[in-house]
Amino acid sequence: MPVLPLIVTGVLAALAAVPVGARWLRVAQREHYIAPWVTRMAGLWLARSPLTAALGVVALVLAVVSVAPVASIGAAPVIDTVAPWAAVASVVLTALLPLGLPVRGRSAPFAFTVRARRLLAAWVVLHALVAVALALLLGAGGIALTLLASAPLTDLALVIMAPVEKGLSRKYVVSARTRLQKVRPKIVAITGSYGKTSTKAYVAHLLSNAFSTVASPASFNNLLGLSRAVNDRVVPGVQVFVAEMGVYGEGEIRELTRSFPPDIAAITTIGEAHLARMGSREVIARAKSEIVERAATVVLPIDEPELTALAERCRTEGKRVITVSVRPDAAADVTYDAGRSQITIRSGGSTRVLKAELPATGHAVNLVVAVGIALAAGVEPDDIAPRLTGLPGAQHRSEVQHAPSGAVIIDDTYNANPVGSTHAVETAGAMARERGGPLVVVTPGMVELGRMQAQRNRELGAAVAAAGGALFTVGRTNAAALAAGAGAGAAALAAGAGAGAGAVRAFPDRQRAVAAALDSAGDRGVILYENDLPDHYP
Repeated sequence: MPVLPLIVTGVLAALAAVPVGARWLRVAQREHYIAPWVTRMAGLWLARSPLTAALGVVALVLAVVSVAPVASIGAAPVIDTVAPWAAVASVVLTALLPLGLPVRGRSAPFAFTVRARRLLAAWVVLHALVAVALALLLGAGGIALTLLASAPLTDLALVIMAPVEKGLSRKYVVSARTRLQKVRPKIVAITGSYGKTSTKAYVAHLLSNAFSTVASPASFNNLLGLSRAVNDRVVPGVQVFVAEMGVYGEGEIRELTRSFPPDIAAITTIGEAHLARMGSREVIARAKSEIVERAATVVLPIDEPELTALAERCRTEGKRVITVSVRPDAAADVTYDAGRSQITIRSGGSTRVLKAELPATGHAVNLVVAVGIALAAGVEPDDIAPRLTGLPGAQHRSEVQHAPSGAVIIDDTYNANPVGSTHAVETAGAMARERGGPLVVVTPGMVELGRMQAQRNRELGAAVAAAGGALFTVGRTNAAALAAGAGAGAAALAAGAGAGAGAVRAFPDRQRAVAAALDSAGDRGVILYENDLPDHYP
């Protein structure tokens, strides 16, 4: 085993580990420290960046060449001398990959938290152990192969650290449980594929006149986030705590409700968000339905078959069930009539009709769920009625702003679901027609939709074309599907009513797409920023 190439490769690998580790640890953090999503993101970069894939293959071949027993296959002596140095070239090349994935994040920089420091320590130790073991077996090529396998090794470090992190976080969870037992607020738990944050804001708004209400901030919707919200915000005198509960798999909400047992539980919708993580709509429905297990009262939209069945099951279990619907003719306790902008409440044999000013870019299901929760909490319809005006908006969810040029900007960058995205495009298109200006939609498309991702992004592109808008795609993750949909939609318009849709333009990053959108929109246009992806996506 040549010693000098081994030493040089080892030193260079230690230096290359800095950018390699910075990339994959940042991806791990952005993907909520969940394995195997670092490896999946690495695969996405290989699939969407042909040059990265080609250079990755070259780096792998160089590593293998440095390992191969060249002399045994009759190669020239000069190759025996040069082969071990191929590992050096492999390490240098690996330090640059994936091309385009920044070492220091622009949209989502790495937060060097205490947890991140612990993961870094585990990452370094794991890589060192694997590199030494492979170096003893394979020479310098073993070190190069270790660096090439950094993405799956990062996932392995996450698996190793998961029980450690759970143990370390226990004190915060116990503190939150103790705080809840002391203050004893009524707990409202909300989950759903979409609309959790908006519904939470509506609930807090509707309850605030009747009760001292605290809602979990932003997207603090996991065990540690909710524990922090309770420890920081639930003080003596708080009467209602509104908790948004997120989920990436079965069993997670059940664990959340053990620490934060809801008095009232609600599901906004069952959809395709996180289909890539959970595999099927049936699994998503089961995972979301865990939220009702400990609740005495549940609020459910019955426009979806899964939630209709769940409502019936809850009734047989003796729970109080409040049903809601966005269809005015539905046999539900709370319904919304979009044409008349009114909510109908049926309770105790009486019917009340309330005027409801739903924001132009808002979603009716979120509002009717919130009204159902307010009724479940004991708020009378007469007290709900005045709160149905001036409903709050959620940050980056259909926020309407104005550019200095005069163009209207709809910031919907936190919206990442097919139903909401199509609704946002239709609303923006109507606004553009009313203003007499162009519509420009800036989007990287939607992710985590599994086998449906390409189709849903094609449909989004077609919706933009149907609205007569120009589509500005950002990045490579969904660019092909979005463009294909826009092209098909534009062709259908030309063959039908003869209307013309705008062009499709591709941009490598959001900054350049935004600048071009402002130029295109002029002073009368409407720009829709639909979803946004952090820069660990290609």
